[in-house]
Amino acid sequence: MPESPVTRAEAELRAAELRKEISYHAQRYYALDAPVISDAAYDSLVRELEAIEAAFPDLVTPDSPTQRVGAPPSELFAPVTHAGRMYSLDNAMDMDELDAWLVRVRDAVPHERCTFVCELKIDGSSIALTYEDGVLVRAATRGDGRVGEDVTANVRTIRDVPLRLNEVDGRPHRGLVEVRGEVYLPKASFERINAENDEAGLPTFANPRNAAAGSLRQKDPRVTASRELATFLYAIADPVALGLATQSEVLDWLRKAGFRVNPDVASCADSDAVRAFCEEALRRRDSLPYEIDGVVVKVDSLALQEELGYTSKAPRWAIAYKFPPEEKTTRLLDIQVSVGRTGVLTPFAVFEPVFVSGSTIQKATLHNAEEVRRKGLLIGDTIIVRKAGDVIPEVVGPVVGLRDGSEREFTMPKVCPSCSSRVWQEEGEVALRCPNVACPAQRLERLIHWASRGAADIEGMGAEIIARLVDVDLVRDVADFYTLSVDDLAGLDMGRTKQDGSAVVLGETVASKILASVDASRTRPPARLLFGLGIRHVGAIVAEALIDEFGGISELASVDEERLAAVNGVGPRIAASVTAFFAEPRNRDVLDRLAAAGVVLDAPRTDELRPRPLAGLTFVLTGALRDHTREEATVALKELGAKVSGSVSSKTSFVIAGESAGSKLARAEQLGVPILGEADLEEILASGRPPGTP
Repeated sequence: MPESPVTRAEAELRAAELRKEISYHAQRYYALDAPVISDAAYDSLVRELEAIEAAFPDLVTPDSPTQRVGAPPSELFAPVTHAGRMYSLDNAMDMDELDAWLVRVRDAVPHERCTFVCELKIDGSSIALTYEDGVLVRAATRGDGRVGEDVTANVRTIRDVPLRLNEVDGRPHRGLVEVRGEVYLPKASFERINAENDEAGLPTFANPRNAAAGSLRQKDPRVTASRELATFLYAIADPVALGLATQSEVLDWLRKAGFRVNPDVASCADSDAVRAFCEEALRRRDSLPYEIDGVVVKVDSLALQEELGYTSKAPRWAIAYKFPPEEKTTRLLDIQVSVGRTGVLTPFAVFEPVFVSGSTIQKATLHNAEEVRRKGLLIGDTIIVRKAGDVIPEVVGPVVGLRDGSEREFTMPKVCPSCSSRVWQEEGEVALRCPNVACPAQRLERLIHWASRGAADIEGMGAEIIARLVDVDLVRDVADFYTLSVDDLAGLDMGRTKQDGSAVVLGETVASKILASVDASRTRPPARLLFGLGIRHVGAIVAEALIDEFGGISELASVDEERLAAVNGVGPRIAASVTAFFAEPRNRDVLDRLAAAGVVLDAPRTDELRPRPLAGLTFVLTGALRDHTREEATVALKELGAKVSGSVSSKTSFVIAGESAGSKLARAEQLGVPILGEADLEEILASGRPPGTP
C-alpha cells in the first residue's frame, strides 16, 4: 500500500485516484464478470481509501465506493429492486483479525449471551429468489446490493432451485418472500466445461466462480442449463416476518421449504469453537466437491443482529474469514519476456504445470526485472506458487535450500524479442520499452484497443477475429480496418474445424454486421479515436481535454510540446509522450490513411454551426443535481461553448454546486471562485447566456 498522504491536498488527490480505480475494478468484477486484479489487490485499494476518508472525513463523497456495495447492474438484463439491501461482508484476512472481530461483538453486547453460526463461504455468485404464495416469480443477481439483474429464465434451469416451495410445519405460503444464497459450479462440472471449451478452441474459465457468474448471465437459458449449476441458500430478506428468531432457524426453514442448504454448518458457543470450525474447514477444503474461499461467521440471534446493526456497506454481526492462498511447489523452467500494447517488456515465469485453487497453472507474470531481483529467482529453481485472491497466478519465491548449482540468472534483453528494436528506459521508471509502434508484438493489442467500446467501438470485432486478421496479414495497423471487404471477412478461417473436418469461417452474415460497425466507427467522437490510438499516458479523460482544447487530432498533431504542457490536466510528461507519438513518421502515415478512408479525426467547428455564448468559460460541477445527471449538464454546457473540468483551480470561472457538495465546493470558496446553484444552471441553459448577463 502506498504511503499515506500527509497533507489534505495530497489526500484529496489520492482519494480521487482511488475512487476512480476502485469503481473501474468493481465494474469489471460485479457487472462484467471479468476481473483484472486479484481480490487481495482490490481489498488493498479499498482499505487505503477507507483510511484516507477516516483521516479526512470531509473528503467522503456520496459516490465513493466506500459508501456503496458492488457495482451498477448491467443493461443486458432488466433491473430488479431487492426486498432489502444485500450487503457485502467485511473480511478477516487471518485469525488475529477474526479474534478482534469476535471481541468487538462480545464487547458490544455484554448484556447478552452471544452464540455464533459458522457456514462455509461458497465461491460462487450471489442470488436472490422471490416467491409469491410459494411459487418462484423472480430471480435476480446481487448487482449493487439494492438493484440486481433479472435472471429468472436462467435460474429456472438450475435443477435444485424449487419452482414451488414445500409447506413448512404444515403451513401454506402466503404473500412474498425473498431468499438469498449462492449459485456455484461444482468442480467436476468446471473441469468438464473447460475440457470441452479447450477441445473446441474456445476460451477456458479461470476458476469456477467466474464460470458460475458467466453461466448465470447467459442470454440463452439453454446455455445456462448445460452448465450444471447448483445452489446453497442461507438467508431470508425478512426472517422476522416468518416468525424466526435465529440464523439457525433460518437455515432450518430453508431446508424444510425445499432449498439446498450446505450441511457443513455449526453452532458455536464461544470463540474457541469458531476458530476450530475455521481450521477444520481449511483442512477439508480440497476434498469438497465445490470451491470455498473461507468461512462466514454470524451472530445467531436475529435480535442481536438488529442491535449490532450495519456499517454503510456491511453488517456488524457477520464477517468472512478468508483462507490464506493455497500454495504449491513446482520447478521454474524459464523466464520469458512479453511485449505489451504500449511496448512495455514484461518478464513472466514458465513452470511445470501445477494444480492450484481449482485449476492448472503454468505461467505467472513477474512484472519487471526489479521484481525478479527482489524475489531472488533463478531459472531452474524450485519455486512456491499460488493464486493471489484465488484468481491470479503468482510466484511467491524460490526454495533456496533445494538449489543444486545448476540454476542460472535471468537478464532482461537489450533488444525487443519481437522486432529486435533496441529497448529504452524512461527516466524514473523501472519498465523497459520497445519504441517501435509497428512492432508485431504490440500490433494485436493496439488493434484490439482501437476496436474496444471506449474507443472506435467496432461491435463484433473481438480479439479472436482480430488475431486471425493479423495471422493472415489482412490487418497490420488500425487504418487497415477500413480497407476490409465482405469477402475478406466472410471467408476468414477461424482456425477451427467442424465435426465433418471442414474449416470454420466467419460467414457473410457476421461479416456484413461487422463491416456496418466499422463504417459507423468512422464518425466516432475524435476524443475516443485519440484514446484509441494508444498514445502512452493519454487515457479517455486526457483525450477529452486535448480535443476540447485543439478541436481535433489533425491540429493536435502539429502542436508543440510547450503548448501541450500548458493545457489543464496535461503537463510535461503527457505532452512529451504526445509529441513523440506524432513525430514518428509511421504514426503520421496511419493518420493520413485513416483520413483518406473517411475517418473523421476532427470535431466540426461548432462556432460555425451554432452560437457559443459560454466560450472561454470553465465550469466545475459538484454535488447531486435534482433535474439533471452530471453527464447531461456537462453536455448542455459544452454545447454552449463552455469547458467543463473535473477539478477546481484558479482558472475555473464558476462552480455549480448541487446537494451534498463536498471538497470541490470548499476548494472554490478557498480560491474565491464564484459559486452558482442549480437554479442558476437552469437559467444559463434556458437563456443561453453567461451568468449575470442581462
